[in-house]
Amino acid sequence: MYRFIVGAIIAVAISILGMAIVISYVGKANAQTVIKIQTANAAGSFSLNYLNENWVPKLEAMTYGKIKIDIRPSKSVVPHRETPQAVAAGILQGDLNAVAYFAGRDPVFGIMGDLIAGYDTPYQKQMFFRFGGGTAILQKAWDKHFPGKIHVVGAGPFAKEAFVSTVPIRKVADLKGLKLRSPEGMAAEVFRRTGSAPTSIPFPELYTALEKKVVDAADASSYTNNASLGFNKIAKYPLYPGIHSMAVLQFVINKDVWDKIGPQGQAALETWYFAAWTDVTRATDLQDRKLVAADKAGTGTPGVEIIDWPQAERDKLREIAAGAWKDVSKQSELAKEAYEAHIKFMKTLGLLK
Repeated sequence: MYRFIVGAIIAVAISILGMAIVISYVGKANAQTVIKIQTANAAGSFSLNYLNENWVPKLEAMTYGKIKIDIRPSKSVVPHRETPQAVAAGILQGDLNAVAYFAGRDPVFGIMGDLIAGYDTPYQKQMFFRFGGGTAILQKAWDKHFPGKIHVVGAGPFAKEAFVSTVPIRKVADLKGLKLRSPEGMAAEVFRRTGSAPTSIPFPELYTALEKKVVDAADASSYTNNASLGFNKIAKYPLYPGIHSMAVLQFVINKDVWDKIGPQGQAALETWYFAAWTDVTRATDLQDRKLVAADKAGTGTPGVEIIDWPQAERDKLREIAAGAWKDVSKQSELAKEAYEAHIKFMKTLGLLK
């Protein structure tokens, strides 16, 4: 009888312990991981609204509620240049920020952030990061500055930016003497070589800077984002298609969070990013075209004159930019590696001989 009672107690104990393990495992498996990220886009911009409305719900659905992404506007959690350290420290779980903001850390971020006047379309530069070695080089750069803390999911631009200006800029020579908003690093160096005076202003502060004549013109965002934020109402000479810039936004995740979500979560997040970024690129391009058509027809923003540079002027700017690419590439080993990868890929695409 004694043995029976002891055996029964042990069996119940094992059963309870087993149930506890199962409940603990199921709880962990079903626990939701919330990935809070900060973007380079201002609150109210088309691209940010589009992602939040159309793609944030999809990731939760794709992962049966296990992963949720929370996309915040620029400067909503930390200053725009401090997202990498916030991601590394776990204050943010990721960012979707402009790589050029970090050019002050290392010249490689200038080259990776925006190869000014290089590629013709956002898709070409997206291909560079996906298939031309760009993502691997960006990962090397973050491993150098925050070893083992940041995982690069992907990177690329979502639009060819439409330069906004309060004065007509019809050719390269018209840039001389202008006060321009520009990212640091590569972009600023190219503009300096045109004779203009570049300054770095966070995107959310740009409207006030244009309105108060702190700057005459700006390397801003897509035509759609610029219009949605009211830039074209005060800077009535936008350049479209853009003459130079396709700002690269990186999608990076805190490495511990990346490891925590496991292979299935990682595959889901990669798939989500590539699909979302392709979709927002197409949606932005289509919306750009609609707004440009309305402004050209006089049914959009009153008084806007859209300027489209002739190819000869675009070629002049690319020639100036190419000199800057080469010179900046000499400033660090990673910058040189990034430059050489770009040149090789651009030759593959037929953009360079």
